[in-house]
Amino acid sequence: MKVLVLGGDGYLGWPTALYLSRRGHQVGVVDNFARRRYDKELGVSSLVPIADLHQRVRRWRDISGLVIDTFIGDLTDPQFTSETLASFRPDAVVHFAEQRSAPYSMIDRSHAVYTQVNNVVGTLNLLYAIAEQDRNIHLVKLGTMGEYGTPNIDIEEGFLEITHRGRTDILPYPKQPGSFYHLSKVHDSHNIMFACRTWGLSATDLNQGIVYGHETEETGLHPELATRFDYDGVFGTVLNRFCVQAVTGHPLTVYGSGGQTRGVLNILDTLACVELALVNPAETGEYRVFNQFTESHSVSEMATLVADQYLGKVVIDHVTDPRVEQEEHYYRAAHTKLLDLGLVPHLLDPSVLRHLIDVADRHKGNVDPGVIRSRVEWRSTSSHLPTDGELDVTLRLPGEAPSVAGATVEN
Repeated sequence: MKVLVLGGDGYLGWPTALYLSRRGHQVGVVDNFARRRYDKELGVSSLVPIADLHQRVRRWRDISGLVIDTFIGDLTDPQFTSETLASFRPDAVVHFAEQRSAPYSMIDRSHAVYTQVNNVVGTLNLLYAIAEQDRNIHLVKLGTMGEYGTPNIDIEEGFLEITHRGRTDILPYPKQPGSFYHLSKVHDSHNIMFACRTWGLSATDLNQGIVYGHETEETGLHPELATRFDYDGVFGTVLNRFCVQAVTGHPLTVYGSGGQTRGVLNILDTLACVELALVNPAETGEYRVFNQFTESHSVSEMATLVADQYLGKVVIDHVTDPRVEQEEHYYRAAHTKLLDLGLVPHLLDPSVLRHLIDVADRHKGNVDPGVIRSRVEWRSTSSHLPTDGELDVTLRLPGEAPSVAGATVEN
């Protein structure tokens, strides 16, 4: 099928585009390079060097003989969004194109506003473009398990059967998001569900857990095909951060007691889940939710797993939690729908952790120790980070001129 990957220059978007291309799908990618601008703003960079998007696409064509079309622009510009869909005419859209960091959204007012405008408005523009051009396009949208929070009951896959005063209904599962980023994802979910009910669209919301891993079969073919490896306190995910801390002799910083439990999955399983959703699409008018993770671990457990696999000395340091969250809680979440479709999970075993540690060790000369610890406090309305400048993305309302204008296509 023809699949348009939004956010195709990012940590997950790029390997997803390669994975789908290699499996015979005709792939286009959309990006505005905002993720690269966040690095410049915060004075951080990927541990593993990454090529620019056009280099990546050319290298993929040279190695595989396969073409990936590129569209450079911003989803918050409705004209660009509409013109891109009209040009590529996809059967399905995979939507990764959002500001994905909870800490980034909590830096201060401007970052919170930017996150919600970028994420919610971009998705709304996409929904309108699909409804106006081709309502048969299947939307596969990356959500997050963080939409649910940590309730003291089992988490279901998107919906919950409720009996109240003798009457029963199936309703959206109650949401208790933990940041302005996670709130933007909740707003997305409500808007997508409304669009499916109102316009007859079909959508799959993938509520994803924490992704770990760096290399896929495709990105490992050449250094210019590598994807990001983030370890800093704003964009770095917890296992990546622990691996970098271990190889640089930095204490593994566990927030609070470390009892925070989250669903996690290997990057290889992210790719498989996306394709399973694509080849088993939602029905017309259907909004469905898949909880996309394969196992659950507490932060303390993940720190211990890394410490056990690293051959050198590792210190685990429990630091004051900068977030507002429960440090000990009940956590049991359903995740059977993707397994029912055929997902075969790659679980967090010692070989996977050793590979991550090896990647971190090979590139430890690129580590900036000053950016590892969290510099964002949830309880403050303004965390003054040392940056190279102000927020390097223009905030704007729908219909205003985009910072990156027009769509350029590279074959």
